[in-house]
Amino acid sequence: MSVRLVVADDHRLMAEALGTALQQRGHRVLGVGSPCGSVLDLVVGRRPEVCLLGTAAGPDDPFDVLRRLRRDRPEIAVVVLGPLSTPGRVAAAFAAGAAGYVRSDERIDVVDRAIARVRAGEAAVAVEVLRAAFEHLLWPVVEPDDEAVRLLRLLTRREVQVLGRIADGEDTAAIAAAMRIAPSTARTHVQRVLTKLGARSRLEAAALAARTGMLDQLA
Repeated sequence: MSVRLVVADDHRLMAEALGTALQQRGHRVLGVGSPCGSVLDLVVGRRPEVCLLGTAAGPDDPFDVLRRLRRDRPEIAVVVLGPLSTPGRVAAAFAAGAAGYVRSDERIDVVDRAIARVRAGEAAVAVEVLRAAFEHLLWPVVEPDDEAVRLLRLLTRREVQVLGRIADGEDTAAIAAAMRIAPSTARTHVQRVLTKLGARSRLEAAALAARTGMLDQLA
């Protein structure tokens, strides 16, 4: 069954590959765009029946565009292509209005079946998604120490890397060499880490990281 659809993904190559593969399977691909936020422009002047929406894992709300799409074009069934990071993410997708959720690296025939199901008015959830949800419920992951999470959120990605090297006992020269940055830049990063953690020395920062479990998060 041929379906009129649009494809939007945070990764352009993925969007284009999906569009090409679905055209080869007989679907009418009306538009392809990146990032996923471009879907709001893709549907203007078009009448897609289904939208494939690829979302990457990240700190921002990945489903705001989905809520806006469902508000403005409720007739379009949306299949989210995303990571199986947590069952909560899958639940958030359906709460935002998704009709289906498929793993982003799933085979094209699974994506094709999901398209057919949502086009028919049914929900489409891949077996792997359900399995991950049940595994999370049966064997929940222990949440890391709250203080460790709070402190790590204060640091940039670079500063987290520097903290790990401080904990390993590396001096400024070694940090600069390993990270391929100038010694002055390394010193700045170290000072910012100490300031943000409220530590008076590298040793105190390393001890704080070990005590709160931050080092486990760096592994």
